[in-house]
Amino acid sequence: MSQQGPILVVSAAARPSFASALDDAKLFPIVEAEWADAARAVEQVQPAAILTATSAIDEPRFAALAKQIAARQPYLPLIAVDPLIGLPENAIPFFQVQGNFDRLVARLNAALRIRSLHATVMRRQAVRIALSDIDTVSEATVLLVGRGAAYPALSVSLGERTGVVGALSIEAAARHLNTRDIDGIVVGEGFSARVIDAFLTVLTEDSRFRNLPVVVASNDLAPAYDLPNLEMISGEPERIADIALPMIRQHAFEAHLSRTLRAIDAEGLIDARTGLLTPAAFDRDFATAVYQTQERGGCLSVARFAFDPAHPRAQFDGARIIGRLMRQMDFGAVFEDGSVIVAFAETEVRNAHAIARRLSSVMRHTSHGKRDARAEPVVSVATLLPNDSAKSLLARLDEEARRVAS
Repeated sequence: MSQQGPILVVSAAARPSFASALDDAKLFPIVEAEWADAARAVEQVQPAAILTATSAIDEPRFAALAKQIAARQPYLPLIAVDPLIGLPENAIPFFQVQGNFDRLVARLNAALRIRSLHATVMRRQAVRIALSDIDTVSEATVLLVGRGAAYPALSVSLGERTGVVGALSIEAAARHLNTRDIDGIVVGEGFSARVIDAFLTVLTEDSRFRNLPVVVASNDLAPAYDLPNLEMISGEPERIADIALPMIRQHAFEAHLSRTLRAIDAEGLIDARTGLLTPAAFDRDFATAVYQTQERGGCLSVARFAFDPAHPRAQFDGARIIGRLMRQMDFGAVFEDGSVIVAFAETEVRNAHAIARRLSSVMRHTSHGKRDARAEPVVSVATLLPNDSAKSLLARLDEEARRVAS
């Protein structure tokens, strides 16, 4: 890909070994700076990305640099090579393995693609979006694959900050990847090296998952896979979560930018957080669908997924699942009362119930935080009657929802 600007390398006095990999990849120009000059170099050089060697640096100085970088737009990637300190949430870790720096160049290029996407969004809309403006970690969904003693601790470490979808087998993980918007994968204990190798090979061969952050809690395999955001490292669950979360946050930000571009293309009729229609656009399209169904004949059903308002993340997850799995002919929106309403075109009430049950079954696999609140909505369904208007159909749906809830 074309380089967007200088690459700033920050280190102690000695030139870090990974800088030679940037030279070999013909990335130019490469600007080097010592830690004492790092903040000034960021302002003067205006780099496209920053790579840091974390030796001989303390956490407060690194945190100050990361804060300066997080405020810049478009997104400015910060990659910390072999970090020995706790990292801020916008610092992407990278661990060297036997001098294999091809992975570093691949990770840098993946980050620069997100920077290009952010620049495109900034060019096409008046309101600027910074990574720090969005709580992308709490909006992210992590697929946790594993079993054994470390699995509960990993689930808690990740679930306190993100939504977690658990899978006790590789086969279950594959099903979730096909039905969910996943922002990262953490593979824990309980699988042989051969099974993990097969899983990583499948991820490598599928372009949908190639850029996903993947953290494997094992050092048994060399990371010789075409996965730019792959890390293999053992340690305590908290450490594994701390390594995974910055990359997960970056991917969630990329997904948000992609949805924002779709919303711009739709001239503001799509909600950038969920990919569903805005409430106003839904009301307009629903009124049109009711009118056309009555004029031309056919069926129209509508379902309401009511989530607990005390757990807004459940509503967000549910909306994302519905947006991914509903048919192209259907449409829905998120409403302020904690519900998601979906219109099923050309669908009679029995099939609408079946579709709603399938959507709800997918939502049950996501846990959130310490209380393990799950995205299990109360579902109600209504179908269009001959004398219905859009308003009366939605009113009957609300009545049905109150009846089901009680």
